[in-house]
Amino acid sequence: MINPKRVFTTFVLVLTIIDASLAFDYGEAIDKSLLFFEAQRSGKLPGTQRVKWRGDSGLYDGYQQKVNLVGGYYDAGDHVKFGLPMAYSVTMLSWGAIEYGTSMINLNQMGHVLNAIKWGTDYFIKAHSQPNVLWGQVGDGDSDHYCWERAEDMTTPRTAYKLDTEHPGSDLAGETAAAMAAAAIAFRPYNSSYSDLLLVHAKQLFWFADRFRGLFTDSIPSAKEFYTSSGYYDELLWAATWLYRATKDESYLKYVVDNAASMGGTGWAVKEFSWDNKYAGVQILLSKVLMDGYGGAYTATLKQYQAKADYFACACHQKNAGYNAPLTPGGLLYLHEWNNMQYAASAAFLLAVYSDYLSAVKTVLKCPDASADYILGKNPKSMSYMVGYGQNYPIHVHHRGASIASISVLHSVVGCVQGFDAWYHRPEANPNIVYGGLVGGPDKYDNFEDDRSSYEQTEPTLSGTAPLVGLFSKLHSIDTHSAAGPTPTKGQTNSYSHDPKVPVKPYEKAGSPVEFFHTITDSWTVGGIGYYRHKVLIKNRSEKPITDLKLEIENLSGAIWGLSPTQNKNIYELPKWINVIKPGSECSFVYVQGGPQAKVSVQSYH
Repeated sequence: MINPKRVFTTFVLVLTIIDASLAFDYGEAIDKSLLFFEAQRSGKLPGTQRVKWRGDSGLYDGYQQKVNLVGGYYDAGDHVKFGLPMAYSVTMLSWGAIEYGTSMINLNQMGHVLNAIKWGTDYFIKAHSQPNVLWGQVGDGDSDHYCWERAEDMTTPRTAYKLDTEHPGSDLAGETAAAMAAAAIAFRPYNSSYSDLLLVHAKQLFWFADRFRGLFTDSIPSAKEFYTSSGYYDELLWAATWLYRATKDESYLKYVVDNAASMGGTGWAVKEFSWDNKYAGVQILLSKVLMDGYGGAYTATLKQYQAKADYFACACHQKNAGYNAPLTPGGLLYLHEWNNMQYAASAAFLLAVYSDYLSAVKTVLKCPDASADYILGKNPKSMSYMVGYGQNYPIHVHHRGASIASISVLHSVVGCVQGFDAWYHRPEANPNIVYGGLVGGPDKYDNFEDDRSSYEQTEPTLSGTAPLVGLFSKLHSIDTHSAAGPTPTKGQTNSYSHDPKVPVKPYEKAGSPVEFFHTITDSWTVGGIGYYRHKVLIKNRSEKPITDLKLEIENLSGAIWGLSPTQNKNIYELPKWINVIKPGSECSFVYVQGGPQAKVSVQSYH
């Protein structure tokens, strides 16, 4: 067997994640991924909701149990709110924001990412109603799956299930603690008070998970058929590791070191990273602690953690001399028959993160990983397994809301059985596109059947899409030819042209310290109408920093990204994470519309 350490220390750069052709627009893929989380929202939808075929739902969740459990996310193509995969998804979103926040800001997506995280953490705060109580599920998988109806029409029981001292669930409570801790780090630069609140919950949940041990499926048996937990030691180590990163409290680092052997942290060498198995994530996070020089008295144990991190990376890259992760003939990591693509997505994200950690200390793995491009279409079927991305993607997605006409179109209630008869079995494409959903994907031979009844292959999940937000942000940051800004999601028949970018003379007021550079970055036709994606670069050409910049935008008829509207008509301001534009610095925003470009000018500044 190849010595993993030797592999890492002798290779000189670089983790080749993207194809040399640079054919994919990762900025568009990020935008689509975030739309999926809006499609999965439960509760009262906000005015900023972009997925218009969805409506309010689950407004009485928790009512029977006298607890407010409104909000959170539906798990997949059903309407159950499963706590474990939801918490894992929030952890992944947060980790992506922590590692690749700069790329997200450059893409004008950080606001959407934080909103996606907060939709989950706000729900977890409600669900953690007492220090030793966590409501871990709303809805029942069996009864829910007997019905095919929109979330807005739900008639199935909305039973809520909880964990407490007599009904423990260390895996679920531990993962929720990890999600809260990771989210606290993600929010710290933008909302420190909310970050502090999340840490309070994270610490309490970890104590609860560690003090009262047990599998959550023993306390919530209805979840066992759908999310069977293999154990809870990995989640306890995972939660402690995230709490150490969030607080720098050495007691959490001591916990993962003291329990390294007994909980399997330095014993398990794994080839999977997922909602169920966190060992590889723990091992890679603790490798960073070691590489950053904070090992101290714990260095010997942390080196054992890193040895297992190296094993995971080498196994995924087919460098373990036979002890490798299985691949399809087309090169996709293949671990499970049901919804395998989520495991490939999680592994690709983890490898990207580990690559960056190693790069920081000039010790980098040089192995190809093509999972991201496989997902977007570089595969034997030339199929994008992210719904709504590219020209060839699944159109019979196993998703109740997407497969039934929206309540804004079909106002009458679609009943439980009626949904099967009228919508589930129809051969036509889904009337709604659930943009950004990562479906289960192909079988072990790269075969894929775009069939609504083939839920193993066509159902999208939160835990599948969540790692992609960070992964595509990383890929966009190293893809200098990727299109700037998000691509609009008007419909599945968009035909994108490849016209060259056309520079346009900027609009600016005389004497203004700001200069605008306006370019058209893409164009397409929908229903005979031509649409254009405009990118406007804002540059501070003065010798002083600019704050409180407000812009007047006239003749704007389409959507805009990267600016926030004010209470005054046609007046926009920079998002809150851009506090100042330093001399010579730039930022940008994007808008989409048909017809002539909008007129942009400075309204005020300091």
